[in-house]
Amino acid sequence: MSEPITITKEDIFQQVKLSCRIPEIIEQVLSQKVIIAAAEEAGIKVETEELQKAADLLRLTNKLTSADDTWKWLEKHRLSIDDFEEIVYHGVICGKLSQHLFSDKVEPYFFEHQLDYSGVLMYEVVLDDKDFALELFYAIKEGEMSFYDVSHKYIQDVELRRKGGYLGLLRRQDLKPEISAAVFAATPPQVLKPIVTAKGVHLIFVEEIIQAQLEKKLHEKIASDLFVEWLKKQVEEVNFISNL
Repeated sequence: MSEPITITKEDIFQQVKLSCRIPEIIEQVLSQKVIIAAAEEAGIKVETEELQKAADLLRLTNKLTSADDTWKWLEKHRLSIDDFEEIVYHGVICGKLSQHLFSDKVEPYFFEHQLDYSGVLMYEVVLDDKDFALELFYAIKEGEMSFYDVSHKYIQDVELRRKGGYLGLLRRQDLKPEISAAVFAATPPQVLKPIVTAKGVHLIFVEEIIQAQLEKKLHEKIASDLFVEWLKKQVEEVNFISNL
């Protein structure tokens, strides 16, 4: 059996440097310091009950269903109980700061950008030839073929062909600008005239446009997005001294 290999803190730090992750780590450290400072300035406090709920959620997320599982997880990540509590605390303070800064800004932001959150249920066949795509488009319009017929005949991908070219629920940002403009201007159900992109010629059937509703999940996402953008700007503006 070979001799055991010793790994020191210096070894780990050197590997972090060699992996070119120092800038990433510095950004994470700055982010934490900015969040803590902003929370203190805002007078945000964390209650014991909030920490307990967050700790339970962290265990659930990592499938730590027993005390033994938790200890093994801590050992694997070289974490102490204090470290675990710090992770939980940071998560709670982050969420509370986000709500403090942006809870009253979500609704105005949503209505200003409502079109960006609308969705579409659509089907697509991508072809190589525009003239041929036009022939198929007019054949569908005149009832000579259905979009289903076209998709099952001309889609090469087996799984996509089985779904008739169905792409599911897509948001505006999921689509190329030239496709998005045509799709969200459609009057469903509608087959669109072929659209040419770098990928090919797109023959699209728009089944339904789904107008966005500011439900809890979307509210949380917008607040999170606004918070991330705010934090990024704060970190960029920080002057810091490194003792590395």
